[in-house]
Amino acid sequence: MGILNLTPDSFHDGGAWNDTGRAVAQAERMLREGADVLDLGAQSTRPGAEQVGADEEWTRLSPVLIALRNAHPDALLSIDTFHASVARRALDAGADLINDVSGGDADPEMWKVVADARAPYVMMHMQGSPATMQANPTYTDVVSDVYQNLQTKLFRAYDAGVTDVIADVGFGFGKTVAHNYALLDALPEFHALQCPVLVGVSRKSMIQKVLDVQSADALNGSTTLHAWAVDRGAHILRVHDVAEAAEVVKLHKALRESRTSHP
Repeated sequence: MGILNLTPDSFHDGGAWNDTGRAVAQAERMLREGADVLDLGAQSTRPGAEQVGADEEWTRLSPVLIALRNAHPDALLSIDTFHASVARRALDAGADLINDVSGGDADPEMWKVVADARAPYVMMHMQGSPATMQANPTYTDVVSDVYQNLQTKLFRAYDAGVTDVIADVGFGFGKTVAHNYALLDALPEFHALQCPVLVGVSRKSMIQKVLDVQSADALNGSTTLHAWAVDRGAHILRVHDVAEAAEVVKLHKALRESRTSHP
């Protein structure tokens, strides 16, 4: 899943793809490099991010979504939003799935919109809100607490008519560095949710803080964590750098095939 931030303030590439032409060119590059899904976001969810509202979010999003849908009718387009109204308009305009960092908490209408469209839905765990989530993240047991939260909301979403859910433990969303690595190591436990698991660690602070680098220098760390995530059973990698992540997947496939051919 290639990340396409249509925002001026995202933590890694804010402002890079604000122009529709540049955004479409970047999307096409990611598709060439092997992206299976493009994730379009027009509201930054970095720690402390300002909320711009649904109308401004749609103003940023719609030209790129429509241009991509027309130019690449077969591409899978994901919309990174926690506003039900944005999700509805995007699905009506041809988007394929919704990626909700709030897991349905931000807008009570979200699950109905997704259910009515019979669209796949990424349910992410977040403690708090983007404005406050990194103030003092606290858990009794981060793996158990995140699992229980996702399991409870998964059942509620199914009861609301959502049919296809992808789980995301929410790296960096209300977690310390230690919490993030505990969740990464425990990814196999989340297979018990019986739905695909998405991992979004690309260039995040859990890499920057350990290696003492900025996001611009966090590609090698991202690739390392992607390899560990895939080996722990991640089904989808949400990434800024598609070519490098695609190499991780290809190499892991070779590793997996060696395991089956030499028991």
